[in-house]
This record gives sequence, structure tokens and C-alpha cells, in this order.
Amino acid sequence: MKVVFLSVLLEMVCAAQEVEAQPSVAELSGQWRTVYIVSINLEKLKSNGPFRVYLKKPLSDDELGTVDFYLYARCKGNWEYKHIMGVKQDDGIFAVDYEGENAFEVVHVSKTILVAHNINVDKHGQQTVLIGSFVKVNIEEEGLQKFKQLRQEKGIEEENVVNFIETDD
Repeated sequence: MKVVFLSVLLEMVCAAQEVEAQPSVAELSGQWRTVYIVSINLEKLKSNGPFRVYLKKPLSDDELGTVDFYLYARCKGNWEYKHIMGVKQDDGIFAVDYEGENAFEVVHVSKTILVAHNINVDKHGQQTVLIGSFVKVNIEEEGLQKFKQLRQEKGIEEENVVNFIETDD
């Protein structure tokens, strides 16, 4: 009987290791900085584009199922500090009201890197796919690879990547 129990337990442990864990929203909270954002629509990332954003601090609340984003975005040539709230849906994706409707998904998060996928539908009904990479310290190879892999999976060209580390505007 013990052998059967241990065999079942071992199978469960192995199966659990094969499934990649859902990123923990609790790891979102803290100071972050934008490294890269890529989009199928570069207009959204231009100097005064609505998604030319510098993430500063997301705060997550697992009990409420919310995440508050504090960031800087350009508006008429000036940087504005903004607060945007997302509400977690049953599928784990956050519904966010910013420049239209957004479906924001954390693809990978660790203590040092965040890779996210966002689908924006603006007031004209235009859908834009965006992928962002954010760090707490410096970007690590694992996070960079996850960002590149997701960009390729979504069919976004490499020349559409905007490097926020090298831009000062």
C-alpha cells in the first residue's frame, strides 16, 4: 500500500513540475522601469504615443483582484504621472481602461523581471497588440529571451521594438 501511495505521490509531483506555474501577481508590486515595448502599431509607441510609457510602480492586491499601475506617459509633449487600475478577470487577465479597453496579461514575472502582453482596442475599434519588458534592476538574459519569444509568437517584427533604456525623450 505504501508503494502505491508513494508512486501516486511521485507522479503528482512530476506532473506538477511539467506545468508552468501561473505568474504570481504578488510579485508585481514594487519599483520597476520600462526596458522594451514592441507593438504591431508603431504610432502607439512614438514620442507622443499613448503607450510610450515609463512604468514606475505597480501595486497588486490579491484579495481584491486588482493591480494599480503608476506610470509616466506623454500627453501633448509633456510627461504626466498617471494612475491606472486593472481588475483581474476569471481567466487571470486584467481588464484595464486606458486609451480604450485593454486585456493585460502577465506572461512572466520574477523578483527582477516582468514580461507582459496587452491587447488594446481604442475608441475607433482599432486593435493593437503590445508586449512590454520591465525590470527592477537590469535586464537578465532569461527575461530578454521570454520577451523575444513572445514577440515572435505574436508575429511582431523586430524592427518594431522600442528600446526605452536608450531613449531619453
